[in-house]
Amino acid sequence: MKKLSDYPSEEPVLVTCGLPYASGEMHIGHLRTYVPADVFVRLLKKMQTEVRFVCGSDTHGTPVLTKAEKEGISPKELYQKYHQHYLETFPKLHINFDNYGTTDDPENIHRTLQIVEKIQEKGYIYPQKLESPYCPNCGRSLPDRFVRGECPYCHADARGDECDQGCGRYLEPGEILNPRCAICGSPTKKVERTHYYFELTAFEDFLREFLENVEGTKNAKNYALGWVNEGLRDWCITRDLDWGIPFPGDESLTLYVWVDAPIHYMSSTEQWAKKIGEPDKWEEFWLPGNAKLVHYIGQDIVYHHCIFWPSMLKASEYNLPFAIVASGMVKIEGHNFSRSRGYVVWIQEDYLDKGLDPDYLRYYMVAATSQTKDLDFSWETFRDKVNNELVATFGNFIYRALHFTNSNFGEVPEGVLDDALRIQIEQSVDAIRDAVNQYELKKVSDEILRLAAVGNEYFQANKPWELVRNEKEKAADILYNAVALVKALAIAIEPIMPRTAEVIWEQLGYQGDEIHQIPLDDALTPPKVGTKLPKPKPVISKVEDDLLEELENSFQNRIKKAKQAESGEPMIKDTIEFDDFKKLDFRAGKILKCERVPDTDKLLEMEVDIGIEKRKIVTGLADQYDPDDLEGITALFLVNLEPKKIAGIESNGMIIAVENKDEPGQWVPVKLEGVPPGSKAA
Repeated sequence: MKKLSDYPSEEPVLVTCGLPYASGEMHIGHLRTYVPADVFVRLLKKMQTEVRFVCGSDTHGTPVLTKAEKEGISPKELYQKYHQHYLETFPKLHINFDNYGTTDDPENIHRTLQIVEKIQEKGYIYPQKLESPYCPNCGRSLPDRFVRGECPYCHADARGDECDQGCGRYLEPGEILNPRCAICGSPTKKVERTHYYFELTAFEDFLREFLENVEGTKNAKNYALGWVNEGLRDWCITRDLDWGIPFPGDESLTLYVWVDAPIHYMSSTEQWAKKIGEPDKWEEFWLPGNAKLVHYIGQDIVYHHCIFWPSMLKASEYNLPFAIVASGMVKIEGHNFSRSRGYVVWIQEDYLDKGLDPDYLRYYMVAATSQTKDLDFSWETFRDKVNNELVATFGNFIYRALHFTNSNFGEVPEGVLDDALRIQIEQSVDAIRDAVNQYELKKVSDEILRLAAVGNEYFQANKPWELVRNEKEKAADILYNAVALVKALAIAIEPIMPRTAEVIWEQLGYQGDEIHQIPLDDALTPPKVGTKLPKPKPVISKVEDDLLEELENSFQNRIKKAKQAESGEPMIKDTIEFDDFKKLDFRAGKILKCERVPDTDKLLEMEVDIGIEKRKIVTGLADQYDPDDLEGITALFLVNLEPKKIAGIESNGMIIAVENKDEPGQWVPVKLEGVPPGSKAA
């Protein structure tokens, strides 16, 4: 079978990424897939392969619906907000899709219905009555992620469509044991409902052969083959939801999100084709032919991409995936990734807003571990990757070579490429090609670092700083070779660190953005003698200890807040400036009169002497105190709070009360015995 790096241009490649749910901001877990995929696409372009890169936001299903309900907005409003966030954030990370749409776009709805109707026509979809969970407390049927219970296979706590805490297996509706409502926690009862099934069992033989031959990573193939060999079950493709693509023939049901989500790979390609003015060009990739489809996915969605998706494509007579590349999961400082527990790194808030270079994170995501292993992120290892690899090895050689050449010659000097160095560059080019064919991009970063180390050794061994005094011609030859290595490194690093490569390319005397079109084989062509070299500057900056401390403290504070929230402890609010605190005017106030506010359960109206005047202040303590309990006491008040009408009464201040830790919900006024009214608090 042909390898990707050997393809002629008439055999194009389409690369896709698993779609992010448009229900939250981008975090580092997303980049485990998107950065390697973007690097892979750029490498194929360097090998002069015709390649397109598409993705989009997943806007349907329960993740979007539950988040929208929580925020009190419509699913469409929610996904539009986060879709825009992705559209703006991907380019900041130099991740460049040829098209990025949504599963709610007209093209995706049309293509989904076309595929489902085609599968129906071929007899692979049938109705079946199903006992589905219903929550009497919430008053509705509960699809997949609205249900939690016990996995029937490993008995871990699981959600309705997947054992997310245990074996990772896909679960059919009704399979989960001891189901409960994920919203309110109540036990569910069963209601009978007609749903529609895709006859997945009819594709077992096809899948076995497909998985034996598909390219990609072994974790994808082996997991999927194991499931096929155990025996598959038909797949329920409808849900009781008001949000999603209606099932053709019964619009009271919507299609399961994993039906229309992968179809967006196809519709996103259609959108790209329309965008370039060739609306039929999408067919080159998706109708059976020479084009190669490569899916980059997370390990948690292997079942969907290796079982469901190829079966759907086979049934609807479209092109099959050439390769499925599954990444390992992401951990944060040894802990399982968890947004609710604080083990998360947000791309905008924690990285880009701190002024950190996107290229450093791209390098980390590729160089930290192999494609199929779990990536354990920590700020300390991030700092070490930048400082000990990029700065000390790669950046050090680039700057030394260009700085010394510029200082002594101002241009690329006369020289002949050293045979030993030529062999080293050839080895690197071959190793990079092999790494692409193995879908193992860490080998690319390792090879670049190795070649940079060769450059440092060559520079140190030949001591051009000594030769330039008395043997300038020999020094020129050494520096010619050093600059040749810099050029090779700039070309090789571009897929991983595109902006850094631009800067190096400019320092070699070229137009910076041209580097993206320079083929990998040009690494073997030395720079032209006489090319003027601008004054160089370091291309990599260290991550300083004070920034590392700030990043680590921010991370630890997030975990602390999450633990407080989980334990029910009151959370410490965000820090305020001291100048803001000084604006608050706290004074002792004596409650002269206190009475209930008519027609309310919780409100008390107080007349308070604050020393300089008497004020009306309304408080919500009537459910805990009788008016007589408060009348006559001196307590602490905030007296410069803006007036606010409460139950028709203008309140001019606030009594300060403390919640009893042992009895949550009980508030105790801060009493000030023997303190004259009007006394200030400092």
